Amino acid sequence: MKSEYSHLPHIKDHNELTLYELIPDVVWIFDIDRHGWWWGNEAALNFWGLTTLEQLINKDLSGDTQGARDRTVQTFERAVAEGLTKDPWTTYPNGKAKTLYMKHKAVLVGPEKHRAIIAFVNESVSLGEIPENLLLVEAMRYTKVLVTSFTLSGEIVVENPAATNAYLSVNPREKGIAQSTFAARFANAQQGNNCLNQAIAEHGGRWTYQMQTIHGIKQHTLDIRETRHPLTGEFLLLVVEYDVTDLHQAIAQVEQTKNKLKQMAHVDALTNLPNLRQLEETGAALLKQADRRQENIVIMFIDLDGFKGVNDKYGHHAGDELLKAVASRLTSQLRNSDLIARIGGDEFVLMQANIDDKTDIAGVAQKVIDIISEPFEPSFGSVQLGASIGIARFPDDGKSMESLLKVADHAMYQVKKHNKNGFQFACCD
Repeated sequence: MKSEYSHLPHIKDHNELTLYELIPDVVWIFDIDRHGWWWGNEAALNFWGLTTLEQLINKDLSGDTQGARDRTVQTFERAVAEGLTKDPWTTYPNGKAKTLYMKHKAVLVGPEKHRAIIAFVNESVSLGEIPENLLLVEAMRYTKVLVTSFTLSGEIVVENPAATNAYLSVNPREKGIAQSTFAARFANAQQGNNCLNQAIAEHGGRWTYQMQTIHGIKQHTLDIRETRHPLTGEFLLLVVEYDVTDLHQAIAQVEQTKNKLKQMAHVDALTNLPNLRQLEETGAALLKQADRRQENIVIMFIDLDGFKGVNDKYGHHAGDELLKAVASRLTSQLRNSDLIARIGGDEFVLMQANIDDKTDIAGVAQKVIDIISEPFEPSFGSVQLGASIGIARFPDDGKSMESLLKVADHAMYQVKKHNKNGFQFACCD
């Protein structure tokens, strides 16, 4: 028990309540911690249509909403702070709604000192006659938020004008799968059926769906709460809908922009090949995977021979056209599993997995040279290039992308320095 409740009266057992039996008005004690009745006088038993105290104590309250449970706790805390509270409550004896003014006093009950409230009932009231409630109903009429109460079978009990207008075009009979007005309002009626069943099972919740409104398909967040019919006491679903279409569209645009920026950061704008950043990130992941599987990976550092002369003679636009042609030829004639990147200028990198034999690696390098050595026919005339290739292997020549690119680059420069249009393995071979 919390220390702030230690000053409250403590009723240890029912024997201390003999005098309450003489009171003609309804008096009961409600156990907050157990969420059930602890005691009630004869008038309380009559109120609930019961004959014994045990029936009251064992009354099934499993159907109470979380809101109802929270309100009993709030009433207890108010009674602790104020000494005595008085406010209207709607109860459901025999399933029929009955609105009463109740006075509540905070106490502790039983050997466990559970939190409890003594309820004194001596005045009934019609909430429909209270001005504040009439104002609340009037406000609901004019709000743009869609508010509808449904039976548990998904049929409308009452709705505000905003909801009526939003779904004027919906005809449940036209959607055989819907089987209820609730589900017919969904763009996907089966989703509507599923939402209805979930709301009933979970006593409410909040979900976002596409809804079929008079203004077309809109994204709505549905705030659904379990409640009771004020006249019959039957359980209902109160559905409040918020149009979040603009918000979702804004979020989608932000995501598109983010993806576009991410692509720009990882793709070479000229050739649409992965750039150095993408090569480093993807390559690092492939190396980790190869390390776990104890597999080899080959890195080929490719530098075009003769490209500078084309650039100098025909200009950068011609050079760009040629680079795009080289990228297209490489991607079309190598394996789909090969990673080909342009890392700057006329330098490309080819990354291959599942190739172990040195002869096979040499065959791939020669194939790349042959692909690039075939004459190109750009708009400015026929051009022939070559390729100098340095080769590094994981894990023999390095354990990281940085180290592998470094040794492959060094091997490529050795080819450039001597013969060009050829390949060489890393120096440790």
